[in-house]
Amino acid sequence: MRFLLVFVFLSVIAATVRGQQTTLAITDVSVIDATGAPVRTNMTVIVEGSHISAIGKSDATPLPKKARVVDGKGKYLIPGLWDMHVHEIFGAWLPENEKITPVLFVVNGVTGVRDMGGDLEPLKKWRTRIAEGKLLGPRMIISGPMLDGPVPQFPSSAPVKDAAEGRRIVDELEKSGADFIKIQSLVPRDGYFAAADEAKKIGIVFAGHVPDKVRATEASNAGQKSIEHLTGVFEGCSTVEDELMAAPRGPGRGKFLSTYDPARAKALIALFAKNQTWQVPTLYWERGEWLIEQTNAGPDPLLKYAPAVWRDRSWPMFTTGIVKDWSTDPIADREAFFQAELKMVGEMNKAGVPILAGTDTAAGVRVYPGFSLHEELELLVKAGLTPMEALQAATLNAGKFLGLADTGTIEKGKRADLVLLDADPLADIKNTRKIHSVVLAGRYFARTDLDHLLAQVETEAAQSK
Repeated sequence: MRFLLVFVFLSVIAATVRGQQTTLAITDVSVIDATGAPVRTNMTVIVEGSHISAIGKSDATPLPKKARVVDGKGKYLIPGLWDMHVHEIFGAWLPENEKITPVLFVVNGVTGVRDMGGDLEPLKKWRTRIAEGKLLGPRMIISGPMLDGPVPQFPSSAPVKDAAEGRRIVDELEKSGADFIKIQSLVPRDGYFAAADEAKKIGIVFAGHVPDKVRATEASNAGQKSIEHLTGVFEGCSTVEDELMAAPRGPGRGKFLSTYDPARAKALIALFAKNQTWQVPTLYWERGEWLIEQTNAGPDPLLKYAPAVWRDRSWPMFTTGIVKDWSTDPIADREAFFQAELKMVGEMNKAGVPILAGTDTAAGVRVYPGFSLHEELELLVKAGLTPMEALQAATLNAGKFLGLADTGTIEKGKRADLVLLDADPLADIKNTRKIHSVVLAGRYFARTDLDHLLAQVETEAAQSK
């Protein structure tokens, strides 16, 4: 009898992890399809298998036999969210933990991620197992090791000393199964331009930081598809760009602002718009970087979800490094600089520069997988994006950037990655946090399932060493 009870308990756990993939009908729901179209009310969305099979008015859309019916009255359906800048398995800094990181994404409605640097082989295994439904986690687009200078500053990096190394590593990563190439800050000029040329030649996306020795204009013209953290942007807006480029990214925010030239900024933004150089400003990470004494202050209600290695090793190391080497300017300069970053993102958006939502989780202190994306959306709105534009930065725009026609909007034939909310995110972007349920490739996770998964993460984090 005891064995039977244990078997039943484990079966329940397994079912929760897999989710329930049956024919699903979400009825009487308000659909925000992320195309920019107005909200459609009293709609029914039918999911069969892993894709959306029908969308129509509830009074004119017949329900399939034996469908699981979810009452969506008073609720809002949005596409599954993408975090377009994450690190999941990052050497000793962020060791592999499949029971925490990918699960936290899903319970927060993040059904897709772009991994911007990590250990390629274990990430490939996660990518495959998630695609096969054997591991609970978001759809993954991965770069593998980041191209950095001859002496890399981070784990999960490939050292580049010259042009030949740049080309060779790009070729090796493409052949090894990387989806794109990630560039870090210390790559030498010749290595950078050779890698960019090689990536273009073999047809693999080239994205990441603007290296210290490369101008933002040069990166855009070289075909770099996305720029992360606004690297190189404020240097490019400065009257002393050469001087600022001579020092690694770090202190000196006051000089960035005192030498800011609106005409140079306008020209740079226009170039980004012309070249369609995407921006992933990672504002939540930026705020934590420049204002760390504020963002680290007070109790952390999410700490229970952090494994011991984050709490005891990685995050203290990040904090020490930031305080010692980066956030050394007067607090007033750093506060003013973060406000300038918000303004810059708003100006870029108005000028037609495409924006993506990304967080740099879990590399930053208190930048939790999944939870942090909702913070990022709020900061994008604070920067001047409308709630719809902020939502599109994590949905429609992600699909466009990645060239994935099956994701980013709610339409017939699209992959069924969906989030059902208890309140309207267009009225208040904070409502993306009010998650009623999640659909991941057709698998339905009710609120009770999501709460159960969070409890499992909490247990796993508490038991970690």
